[in-house]
Order: sequence, then structure tokens, then C-alpha cells
Amino acid sequence: MHIIELELLSNNLAETESFYKEVLGLKADLSDKFSLTFSIGYTKLIFRHVDDLNPVYHFAIDIPNNRFDQAYSIMKYKTDLIPVDPENDIADFINWQAQSFYFYDNNGNILEFITRYPNKETSDKDFTSQSYICISEIGFVTNDVSHLANKLKKWFGVPIFHRQPRSSKFTVSGDDHGLFILGAKGRNWYPTKVKAASFLTRVLFMNQGNLYHIVR
Repeated sequence: MHIIELELLSNNLAETESFYKEVLGLKADLSDKFSLTFSIGYTKLIFRHVDDLNPVYHFAIDIPNNRFDQAYSIMKYKTDLIPVDPENDIADFINWQAQSFYFYDNNGNILEFITRYPNKETSDKDFTSQSYICISEIGFVTNDVSHLANKLKKWFGVPIFHRQPRSSKFTVSGDDHGLFILGAKGRNWYPTKVKAASFLTRVLFMNQGNLYHIVR
């Protein structure tokens, strides 16, 4: 599965443009008072302006296997990383064969830089914003995790992620290239104490050769 476009809400596009430029090294492809668009690898990230709302999302950006340590050092200098335990701010996902670290953007969104070793993605260049492969994860918040997981399978052919057992409060759908992180409303977004809540999200994604569109 590949996430082609991801559209989220933001109540401050000017600050968002500044953060993504200064911290993530991204120049906006399009910018006006209504929306803001960035290219993150092959994924288009779009922020749509909203008033009187403070939306918070979780999404992840894939980076090359051999540039993880460099990315970590650079981002640790640029922004505060979120600890995953009292002694560490790098998460080792043994079952997923992945490593990641987390930080907040200006909106309070929980961003994750992740490298997935089964994908064998490497780069012969130093880490920059050109190293981003894609947005590989977006969190969906729901009152019924199992029902949503079943709908994603039935309607779009998106399977339960084989590296993560499903549960009633947390399930992951997709594969090593793209994932929907299904969390129960009110559950903490790992590794924070931020309670998951549902905000308008639009995703354009490719699965099994077909292009699909989700708005929820």
C-alpha cells in the first residue's frame, strides 16, 4: 500500500509553513490562505485551513535504512524529540523490524521518522529533505477499531498488518510500505499522553494496483 496524498486540517498555515521549512527542510509547493502543500517523497501532504478547531494527528515519514542515525542526530539538534521511555528517545520495534523517533510539529501533531529494514531502502547521499521516501502511516481514530479494520479489508482490500496482532483498542492495517494506524478514541498516541481524537482526514492511496480515496 502506498499513500499518495494526505490532507489534514490546521488552524495556522503560516506557522505550519515555517515549521516544515525550518525543521523538516521542506519548501511549500503551493501556499495560500486556504491550503498548504508539501512534497514528502512521493506523497503530497496538504494542510487545509480550519477556524475554531485544534486538530491533532499522528503520521509517519519513511527514511532510508542507512540514514536513520544521521537523521536522528540532525532532528535532535533541530527540535525536541519525544522520549519513548525515561532513558531513550528511539523506539525499536522488533516485530516490525523498524526503528523510529518522534517529535511534535507546530500544530501538536505527533510526527514520526521511521526506517523499515525489510524494505531495504538506502541512499548514497547525506540526509536531507530529499531523503524522505513517503508518508507511510496515518492514524485513524474510531469508536470501533475492529469494525473499521474489517471495512478497510472489505472495501479496499487492505489487510491486517502481519507484524502487529490486532486488538479491540489498537490495530494496524496495511503492509511495510503503507499503514493505517487504527486507534480507539481516547487512547494515548504512543509515545505521548495525547488522547486520540478524530479529525477530518483525506487519503488517496494505492493498493494492489488500484487507486482509492478515503475521507473520514
